[in-house]
Amino acid sequence: MPGKILDVRVQQGDKVEEGDTLLIMEAMKMELTIKAPMDGEVTQIAIATGDIIEADALLLEIEAA
Repeated sequence: MPGKILDVRVQQGDKVEEGDTLLIMEAMKMELTIKAPMDGEVTQIAIATGDIIEADALLLEIEAA
């Protein structure tokens, strides 16, 4: 869904575990916590804090461990 990125909590190269918080975004006046779907390494971050994003936008990529 479209929204605004409030906080990016990871950097490229970070190791993450399933359930780790990756970023916080606001959509439809609600804060949404985006969590890691699997263990892995953040290989790309396509957004920054303050960005306005469209629905289905790439936010970041994680390579499975």
